[in-house]
Amino acid sequence: MAPPSTEYNARHLSVLEGLEAVRKRPGMYIGSTDSRGLMHCLWEIIDNSVDEALAGHGQSIKVILHPDGSVEIHDDGRGIPVDAEPKTGLSGVEVVFTKLHAGGKFGGGSYTASGGLHGVGASVVNALSARLDVQVDRGSKTYQMSFRRGEPGRFLDAKSPSPTAKFEPFLESSRLEVVGTTKRGVTGTRIRYWADRQIFTPDAKFSYEELQARARQTSFLVPGLRITLRDERRLAGTAAEAGALEEVFQHDGGISEFTTFLAADSAVTDVWRLHGSGRFKESVPVLGENGHSEIAEVERDCEVDIALRWGIGYDTTVKSFVNIIATPKGGTHQSGFEQSLLKSFRKVIEANSRKLKAGNDKIEKDDVFAGLTAVLTVRLAEPQFEGQTKEILGTSAVRAIVAKVVEKEILAKLNSTARGDKAQSALLLEKVVAEMKSRISARVHKETQRRKNALETSSMPSKLADCRIDDVERSELFIVEGDSALGTAKLARSSDYQALLPIRGKILNVQKASVGDMLANAECGALIQVVGAGSGRSFQLDAARYGKVILMTDADVDGAHIRTLLLTLFFRYMRPLVDAGRVYAAVPPLHRVEVINHGSKTNDTIYTYSEQELSRLLAELEKQGKRYKEPIQRYKGLGEMDAEQLAETTMDPRHRTLRRVRIQEAESAERVFDLLMGSDVAPRKDFIVAGAASLDRERIDA
Repeated sequence: MAPPSTEYNARHLSVLEGLEAVRKRPGMYIGSTDSRGLMHCLWEIIDNSVDEALAGHGQSIKVILHPDGSVEIHDDGRGIPVDAEPKTGLSGVEVVFTKLHAGGKFGGGSYTASGGLHGVGASVVNALSARLDVQVDRGSKTYQMSFRRGEPGRFLDAKSPSPTAKFEPFLESSRLEVVGTTKRGVTGTRIRYWADRQIFTPDAKFSYEELQARARQTSFLVPGLRITLRDERRLAGTAAEAGALEEVFQHDGGISEFTTFLAADSAVTDVWRLHGSGRFKESVPVLGENGHSEIAEVERDCEVDIALRWGIGYDTTVKSFVNIIATPKGGTHQSGFEQSLLKSFRKVIEANSRKLKAGNDKIEKDDVFAGLTAVLTVRLAEPQFEGQTKEILGTSAVRAIVAKVVEKEILAKLNSTARGDKAQSALLLEKVVAEMKSRISARVHKETQRRKNALETSSMPSKLADCRIDDVERSELFIVEGDSALGTAKLARSSDYQALLPIRGKILNVQKASVGDMLANAECGALIQVVGAGSGRSFQLDAARYGKVILMTDADVDGAHIRTLLLTLFFRYMRPLVDAGRVYAAVPPLHRVEVINHGSKTNDTIYTYSEQELSRLLAELEKQGKRYKEPIQRYKGLGEMDAEQLAETTMDPRHRTLRRVRIQEAESAERVFDLLMGSDVAPRKDFIVAGAASLDRERIDA
């Protein structure tokens, strides 16, 4: 006779009939079987704990990533019910983990608004786990149950739990075992599971970075909730490589604080909160007393809460949520928000057309959404999602409710007579109109822009010394500091493929300026026109007229400042060019050392690019017994070089050195630009004071 663990009888059939479908078609439930699907399983369990906190029954959640590949989730909610469910006779724990479409989120009795609504989350995770252990603290007792690939039973572990331990399935009836006691009033649930490697791909793994982002996001959405993450895996190349890493996330400011966290640019408005609610009716199937499903009309409440602010940039960040579950692909709530916001701004701008000098042109969605950071949340019972992955909200009535709330609240803000709101609204409307004008200007420019040839001398700024070839990949644009350097550079360049554009002094700091001010600035306008690919949202990398854009400034403090201003312009308004690695900084030499040779042999010329390099060179020459001309020439500007020297050191591809400008981390780059070029003076002063001791006084051209 076969051993008990391999028996397959009616008991197994009743438990596994639903979960077998999950194991055969996991993609239907979790999207995929790679890391994305693995993380989706984890979200299903975490969301159940979050729903408890959202309902006011818990304040803390802890997630532990174990070295053996398992993950453990603790919460201090009410605990999964342990009493028998009347229809099946099974304990609440077994029903939750073995029955699809079963749980406390149907019928509206336990949760008014929750993230898990299909009732398949916990059971799907169980079906796709090689082992799942659950412990429930309830009624001063600790209950425990284990499952192997969805089947309830008992693992015979010697010491530490393992999915490969001997397993005894429950054959006659399941047993929820009491394994300990707890203090009176202490409740909660602890779940630990091992994902089944028969289902998931070998390279599927839990991403701590994704978990970290989701925990932070949830702590914003549920004010007061404490989420602790602990990574004990010690994976190479991670922050937890040296030892266990633990982080705690708790934010009491809600979505207003979330919006401030997400916003990367300087503010045009404060964070505005839009609140409202609405009711709607929908027809849903309801299980009658006779066990048959009947269509009934029910009335629902929908609460809308939005936090939004505009900044000086043009990037848009809109995060939407339904019952704190992210909907990255939007849905009816987001479409209602977008349509109503555009409609409201059009109404206000049309009413103030003369004052804002908007003309007859209509603003578009991109004009309003430029620089917008928004967090949109709606709460309603039993929302209709498109698929178990819950990426799109499908409840159609929500669109009109959100649109009505947004229109009412945003018009009140834009038409407010309060001093603070009035000033911010004026700045915001000016920004939106400027974005519209920029878009129209870019479109017209794109339609008329052609690469200059011999017959088209008037299409570009007169000060541009263009190159002759049409091959974009080979062409180079040198942005030169000042007219004096331009004269030398003209003689030093190869006019076939090297173009020159001089700029006069320090251009506008676009980190502080509005889009309108940037476009009105002659130097910025000339740069955007010469590059020929537009600016901001309308920038098209394929339309850029040059393969390389090289910033060639003096090797002094002023030159570094001008280079920073230029990089700010490229980062803010022509960023795809930087992302593609097509922006460079030229590296002109600091010193020219002429080594004296004996006899009639021509003296050697050596260029050095730093004080340290010069010191090493002079020490080496002294060691070799060689003499050099005094004084050593130190270049403080490109204009001090003759054409031959400039070509040899800075412009000739065979000898020059270029520094490619890269964005390794977009968020860090945003912070650096905001620190160096933004409106907040105090942090910049601290930065300058801290770095003053390391400044080389010789680099100050004074």
